[in-house]
Amino acid sequence: MACALRSSHTAFGFQMLPLASYNRPASLSHQVESNLPHSSAILPKNYRSQGVRILVATAMDGENSLNEAMIRQIDQKIQKFERQQQKYSALVESAKAELEKIQATKQRYLEGAQLSGGESASFSETTARSLVKSMMWRVIAGGITFLTSLRFSRSISTALSIVGSDFFSKAATMFVGERIMNKSQAGRKKGADAIGRSLAKALLWRVFAICNTLTMSFLIAKNFSMASKIAGSDAIFKTGLMFVYERVWAKIEWGKEYLVEFSI
Repeated sequence: MACALRSSHTAFGFQMLPLASYNRPASLSHQVESNLPHSSAILPKNYRSQGVRILVATAMDGENSLNEAMIRQIDQKIQKFERQQQKYSALVESAKAELEKIQATKQRYLEGAQLSGGESASFSETTARSLVKSMMWRVIAGGITFLTSLRFSRSISTALSIVGSDFFSKAATMFVGERIMNKSQAGRKKGADAIGRSLAKALLWRVFAICNTLTMSFLIAKNFSMASKIAGSDAIFKTGLMFVYERVWAKIEWGKEYLVEFSI
């Protein structure tokens, strides 16, 4: 068999050598390496231009997204101010309508119209007017109560306790009473409270105030006789003072809202 193989190798014209004995020429290695493409040459020719286009596209996408966010924010502000404009436009139109009514009423009056109620011009007192009246009267009446309590109790602390105990309660009660009385036009003539209305208010308030002062004085002084003297001593004086107080306020125009109706 060995002879046959040797003869066949010779017949084909080549001779097999061991692998270990084969050495590749250096020139061949250099030629092969030189013919291999560089790593950059392996990449597509348009790789760099594609990279630039990708970066530009990314930047443009980010800018477009920012622009869209800014536009949405601007649109929201526009919608907000459009709603405000509609609201204020409605208020302006309403004010114009009311102004035209008032001007027409004034013109009718200037042309010779008369108040539909004759001498009884109806009006209403504002909440601020009732509040100021209540607090001012409470200061005046509280000072008188302090002097009366000090006279009979001979104790500043007792007098201060009696005045302080009913200051806010009486002020609140008088305020409520003023608002209730304000709903009635009885006793109002020529745009003011008549004498009868002022007197009725003074008497009604004095009845309540005597009961209140008597109760608080008895609870603090623990002496019914002393409490009776404190509550009763200034009853007549305060009733008269209250009447004068109401007459003064009847002349004050601040806080009055006239309910004017005209007839020709």
